[in-house]
Amino acid sequence: MTRPVVARPVVARPVVDFLFDVGSPATYLAWARLPAIAARTGAEIRWRPILLGAVFQATGNTSPAAVKAKGRYLMADLTRFAEKAGTPFRFNPHFPINTLTMQRGAAAALADGRIEAYLAAIFPALWADGRDMGNREVLGAVLEAAGFDAAALIAACATPEVKDRLKAETEEAVARGVFGAPSFFVGDTLYFGQDRLDFVEEALARQAAV
Repeated sequence: MTRPVVARPVVARPVVDFLFDVGSPATYLAWARLPAIAARTGAEIRWRPILLGAVFQATGNTSPAAVKAKGRYLMADLTRFAEKAGTPFRFNPHFPINTLTMQRGAAAALADGRIEAYLAAIFPALWADGRDMGNREVLGAVLEAAGFDAAALIAACATPEVKDRLKAETEEAVARGVFGAPSFFVGDTLYFGQDRLDFVEEALARQAAV
């Protein structure tokens, strides 16, 4: 007698939304740790580029670097976190850098399915190598070295589709309560800051166990 085939329920993977701007050193440290967290929990990372300056303007927030004492403390704190995680890090000597083109580039790379390779080129160039990524020639050289057609990608940054995508992502982030970067959502719960990744991992593990 043939036994009936019992369909196994499809278990949805846990998901973390990662809202980022490459101009944030804290976001770089979060980016460096997040793939390992996703691997441990079986989670999917949804990459969500946002424009941090527009978030600040919409929420009345400002960069920690705007307060000298806070900025000095933050850099020391980020260095401690980087050393603990074994992540190469040095504060970019060209900071602050206008990230508009790079964030539009992230939106374009996301649409092309190459966001992970894009960030693997951009983040270390900014926060390990100290490159002047606000310079189009430097940005182009970094992208070419990573295997991108830099001219095509930078040209895509000027298209209405890419501009609108980044604008929509930023507006949605603000509507969800985001006020800075890095920010993460697991379900509807917001976590802010690279020093909250332990909470993010715990939330993903709970989702995975359901």
